[in-house]
Amino acid sequence: MTALATVPQDPELELLVPDDDVQDPVLSIVIPALNESLTIQDFIAWCHEGLTDAKIKGEILIIDSSTDDTPQLAVAAGARVLRTPKRGLGRAYMDALPYIRGEWIVMGDADCTYDFRRLAPFVERFQAGDEYAMGSRWKGSIEPGAMPRLHQYFGTPFTTWILNRLYSSRFSDIHCGMRGITKEALTRMDLQSQSWEYASEMVLKSVHLHLRTSEVPVRFFKDREGRVSHHKRMGWFSPWQAAWINLRAMFIYGSQFFVFKPGLLLLALGLLITVPLAGGPISVGPVELSLYWAMLGLVLTLIGLTSVLMGAVAQVLFDYTGEAKRRWSRILPYTRTVLLSGGVFVGGIALTIPLVVSYLSNDYRLGQPSDLENHMAITGFTAMLSGFLLFAFTLLLHGAMVATSRRDALER
Repeated sequence: MTALATVPQDPELELLVPDDDVQDPVLSIVIPALNESLTIQDFIAWCHEGLTDAKIKGEILIIDSSTDDTPQLAVAAGARVLRTPKRGLGRAYMDALPYIRGEWIVMGDADCTYDFRRLAPFVERFQAGDEYAMGSRWKGSIEPGAMPRLHQYFGTPFTTWILNRLYSSRFSDIHCGMRGITKEALTRMDLQSQSWEYASEMVLKSVHLHLRTSEVPVRFFKDREGRVSHHKRMGWFSPWQAAWINLRAMFIYGSQFFVFKPGLLLLALGLLITVPLAGGPISVGPVELSLYWAMLGLVLTLIGLTSVLMGAVAQVLFDYTGEAKRRWSRILPYTRTVLLSGGVFVGGIALTIPLVVSYLSNDYRLGQPSDLENHMAITGFTAMLSGFLLFAFTLLLHGAMVATSRRDALER
């Protein structure tokens, strides 16, 4: 066993290399491990069997934070071991990225719950040109007792359903720990999640990046006799905490789902109420739409417009392909949008003039303004506030475009 020099950027990392190290691997099996001495040697044997069956040259890289003899056993079995401080699953993959030598990567767990003897389906998807191959236990098999019933029949299906609704995706098992990705795509993902939520971040960024994606059936086994899963080690609350932080990642990266689409609906509804009422009350069958309806339209319009513009900013902030920036540059070009917002604001002022005149002519009291003056004023207030919001968000939107373009340039 040889210990290579630490990477200068992070002296806390140390790479251990086996004597029979593989040169120029095409596939890298990258696995975080924490005190897996019970299973690590069998797991690495499974990996070797899977590589042989797939007829591909590959390396096994274990990112290890163990306090037992897991790293020594792993190196003896023929794996590279990257020794890191214990700082989360997501962080383990960030630490490993500079050490990954293969063009393709398969991820998973070192506990022999995922069948790494079956690597060939992942290799086939890579060879077909896929950038992201998501494992699916639902399309493969789940050994009885491998998953708690709450996870199998509620937790995983429910959170998968939520992510598919948020991102218009079609995954069947977003929490499957065995998945494949090209090194180039993993680098572009720029993972930020330090803990369990890295799994959801990876899935949703595969959608944001428009990666060529497929699902691969995998086999999932129950824990070996004598092994306690990490969730059980951390207590009964751990699965619920993991679920929450995964949901949090989905909601943050999918924030435009919660604001943009509902905002469009509210904006359309608000304008549909406010604009016709600018000329006074309207009767629709037995219902009279009067001043209070106009005020409701004002509220809906402002909430809707704010949501749409916030959604546009969110799209730009989470734009990894440049598509959103190009789209919003066309829809809201700076000069034209600033002029439009100014025109809407001035138009709103014009609509409030009759009410102001009435106020001034009644010794600075509103008195009893006509229905027309009231309704025109409500529409004017709506226009003034909308014009200001459009102007303010135009500045924010184009600022976000500049900031993200600079970020992308620095990353390249």
